[in-house]
Amino acid sequence: MLGTMYKVLCLCLVLFSVFSSSLAYFITVDADAEECFFDKVEAGTKMGLTFEISEGGFLDIDVRILGPDGKVIYQGERETSGKYTFAAHTAGVYTYCFSNKMSTMTPKVVMFNMAVGEPHKAEGADGETANKLEEMIRELSASLTGVKQEQEYMQVRDRIHRSINESTNSRVVMWSFFEALILVCMTLGQIYYLKRFFEVRRVV
Repeated sequence: MLGTMYKVLCLCLVLFSVFSSSLAYFITVDADAEECFFDKVEAGTKMGLTFEISEGGFLDIDVRILGPDGKVIYQGERETSGKYTFAAHTAGVYTYCFSNKMSTMTPKVVMFNMAVGEPHKAEGADGETANKLEEMIRELSASLTGVKQEQEYMQVRDRIHRSINESTNSRVVMWSFFEALILVCMTLGQIYYLKRFFEVRRVV
């Protein structure tokens, strides 16, 4: 009975940690600026960075991931979204950087999530690895995190597409108004020209 309650408690704690730690972050990277974030992990820890540009310019940004030794693990230029996972090759502080230095005027709004897995555990003295329940909990935790991230990115994409549609609609309305104004001006000009053409001039 106590064993069952312990397992249920562990499952609840894992689920709570998933929903509390899988929240996406929104940051604004100013023009000609760079924002960096850090994670300190043990060697062998699985890590991941998922990001999406939600506002600003052409929805692009430069991304870098650096190891504790300063080595570039991943680097991308002018990316709109991406997902990169890797295992920490050594213990220390890993750095994620979003750079908007290619832009001189437009800030960018970035939604991102840094996922840090469990550190790699060596086998115990008795040669046993983690039990089956812990493995299932980890798999469930990873699946729930992935589903939540996908929902957040779908919300961002929906907002981006809505903004594009509204912008396009406003431009169509403005162009239609401009065309109507041109037609009215041309009509008045033609009326004035025809009126002058048929006007009878009196000789004094």
